[in-house]
Amino acid sequence: GVVVIGATNRPDILDPALLRPGRFDKMVALTWPDYETRKEIFRIHLRNKPLAPDVNIDELASRTDGFTGADIAQVCNEAGMLALRGLMAKYSDPKEAAKHDDELIIEMRHLLQAMQKVRVPTPEERKRYEAIMMKFMNQMKYQPVGLYQIVT
Repeated sequence: GVVVIGATNRPDILDPALLRPGRFDKMVALTWPDYETRKEIFRIHLRNKPLAPDVNIDELASRTDGFTGADIAQVCNEAGMLALRGLMAKYSDPKEAAKHDDELIIEMRHLLQAMQKVRVPTPEERKRYEAIMMKFMNQMKYQPVGLYQIVT
């Protein structure tokens, strides 16, 4: 058998022909992650990174309501870049900085600073997206499923 999986982050431009009976058997709408899901997403993206003791995943999750999983991934990656830039600035020569790679540590301040650089959808954009998804879900008679429900 053949399994086809389609995904979009732009349901507003989805061709209605794709929703006709027989095209896709199931539709899964991933909603914005809740607090517990955001914590898990942070854990996943930070698990192999050198973290300072001040990094508080609970606080990060509480500060990121409205962030998608991709937004949180971007925060984690940007925080790593900020930590790297800080290490590079500490030494005049990149080769010298490389000798001190054990000093590369992501601190809470890096994560908070990275959050400021990520553009998250406005409440109006979220409502518009959710309305479009509900329209599709009603057409196909499916209900949205949260990411955490799929993962666990």
